[in-house]
Amino acid sequence: MEAVATGWPALPVSAWQPTRDTVHLWTQIVGKTRLALAPPANHWWNVTLYVTGTGLTTSLMPYGDGGVEVAFDFVEHALDIRTTAGATRRMRFEPRSVADFFAEYRRHLGDLGIDVRINKMPVELPDVVPFDEDEAHDSYDPAAMHAFWRSLVSADRVFAGFRAEFRGKASPVHFFWGAFDLAVTRFSGRPAPQHPGGIPNCPDRVMWEAYCDEVSSAGYWPGGAEEGVFYSYAYPEPEGFRDQPPGARAWYDGDLGEFVLPYATVRAAADPDAMLLEFLRTTYRAATTSGTWPA
Repeated sequence: MEAVATGWPALPVSAWQPTRDTVHLWTQIVGKTRLALAPPANHWWNVTLYVTGTGLTTSLMPYGDGGVEVAFDFVEHALDIRTTAGATRRMRFEPRSVADFFAEYRRHLGDLGIDVRINKMPVELPDVVPFDEDEAHDSYDPAAMHAFWRSLVSADRVFAGFRAEFRGKASPVHFFWGAFDLAVTRFSGRPAPQHPGGIPNCPDRVMWEAYCDEVSSAGYWPGGAEEGVFYSYAYPEPEGFRDQPPGARAWYDGDLGEFVLPYATVRAAADPDAMLLEFLRTTYRAATTSGTWPA
């Protein structure tokens, strides 16, 4: 897969799935660092990563009387660890096992004086093995990761514009390393029934906190279709939600319980940003109309 200049590159999952799955686990390792260091926030907003001009970042995490930031750079293909004391460490991205990545990452944290407990078990995935034992996931395609980052930049731009249209409570546009997806969520202001849980290798209490309030949520996931999908769902799902019109070229996926719009459809559109924004607006209206959200 070649790196391209367009903000909406082709991303056939079959061409980069080994890399996707390896980097997913790398982001979980780094994300669990933020989980350990950042103060708790509602709906687990304290654990997410954010899109940057070169990749993804934890943002600044407090540590002692200073802090540390960890950033994925998908332009120079490296992981950068920086402290507010001015110390830095860099890990090169190349084909390497999750176990090898985990070991070097822990060494760098130790060299920087960062003592943090990281749970070694991956989350939200079936059939997992501890990070320090995973020799199976060991792929890295720099062109594919650069292309995926470019797609994240474009999705982040549209999601940010969509978020800005809403004056109520809304999440940041952020990257959840549990499912490896970019998401933005709006809230009705009403509490929600307790989520049933049942997510693989994820305590039910995580879902209870994530979905303690009524939401309309949308995101971008590099799976679920030939080149990934944009999705939108409501929790709890109101009666009649799935029967609402979701906009051009989108549909309700009963297996996922979400409206979906293929990434490939968006990137091939005459105006990808406009098509995606229409999907976000239309599926949000589906949630608020069927759910009779407060005005």
